[in-house]
Amino acid sequence: MKVKRNTLLLFACLVWNAAGFNILRIGLISYPPYRSVLNFLLSILVFAVFQKFIFGKLVKKHTTRIRSYKEERHFFLKFFDGKAFAIMAVMMSGGIGLRVSGLAPERFIAVFYTGLGASLLLAGLLFGCNFGKAVLVDAKVQNKMDHKGE
Repeated sequence: MKVKRNTLLLFACLVWNAAGFNILRIGLISYPPYRSVLNFLLSILVFAVFQKFIFGKLVKKHTTRIRSYKEERHFFLKFFDGKAFAIMAVMMSGGIGLRVSGLAPERFIAVFYTGLGASLLLAGLLFGCNFGKAVLVDAKVQNKMDHKGE
């Protein structure tokens, strides 16, 4: 199933928003008994580290890759490359394993998942913004081309 190039950005937006929302939800549900200034600061630190060093870079890299495609239509899973799918699989497996095993204390789940989920959610929103920008740019280009023919 092939979709337009810009639709790949929309798929990335939807996938990362779903993942971010779910992880953030788990963290926030676990948070009430652990509310403290220190824990809030730790969640903000987790958010900032993941945003700066992982997800912010990932959004830029994949948006640039998708926008550079010459062909207009692509396989719908091409919103990520193999490495990104592998990272996602390892993160999901690790997170599920950590929670099911009981190795991570509930405080860790609250603090870490809240920061991680917020960062994932922001990555999804950034993909959505990039989708909107790409659609607008393509519409302007198409409009200019339409007016040249007049």
